[in-house]
Amino acid sequence: MIARHASLRAQLNRARNKRVAVGEWSAAEARDHAALWRCLREWGATRGLPPMHFLVEPRTLSRLDDRRVFVAERAGHGVVGFLLASPVPRRRGWLVEQIIRGRAAPNGTNELLIDTAMRAFAAGGAEYVTLGLSPLSRRAGLDETVNPAWLQLVLAWVRAHGRRFYNFDGLDAFKAKFAPPRWEPVYAIADDRRALPRTLLAIAAAFSGGSPIRFVARAMLGAARSEAGWVMEGARNTVHR
Repeated sequence: MIARHASLRAQLNRARNKRVAVGEWSAAEARDHAALWRCLREWGATRGLPPMHFLVEPRTLSRLDDRRVFVAERAGHGVVGFLLASPVPRRRGWLVEQIIRGRAAPNGTNELLIDTAMRAFAAGGAEYVTLGLSPLSRRAGLDETVNPAWLQLVLAWVRAHGRRFYNFDGLDAFKAKFAPPRWEPVYAIADDRRALPRTLLAIAAAFSGGSPIRFVARAMLGAARSEAGWVMEGARNTVHR
């Protein structure tokens, strides 16, 4: 996969030139490791949304069980990132659950983590690997007009305004550059069309770890603080010129 894409090879070379190396740690070694928690905190500080849960739970380092952990270390900096994968037994494969970069991780660290993990999975006989959810992606080719009109409007609104909270397009583009052979849709199914709003609200509550309304309010407050900080920083830069 990497050999066919010059841009991916360039990213791997960038990381290696910065003396980044990736190795697999045992679950016992990685469990609650201070350097991994530090990377997770540094990564979390750059996110526009509060921590989410359910299929995107960030606090996994205490419950590694049968997960596999690949760790990126940089000479002179220690641990700078890690990749965590969970087994998908029925498909004889793996779900890449987390790709975490710390502050000292250079460009190409994520790609090097993925390349190393993919090679390890292939060597172990895996038949399936997924990079996980890509929210709001349209690459699966679904006909969204089959959804109720209100749901189409909600999705359109989230696509238009959700970027201030989360870089959906950036995540989608990052996963797309690995040229996966297919994109699989994820369905929400309700046995009664009238129950669909309640079903979607329950799914949102699972991801937010509580009230979706409170989660959105926290996200909006965080975005407002970030934007206020950018304005103040811009004003200071203007004054100092």
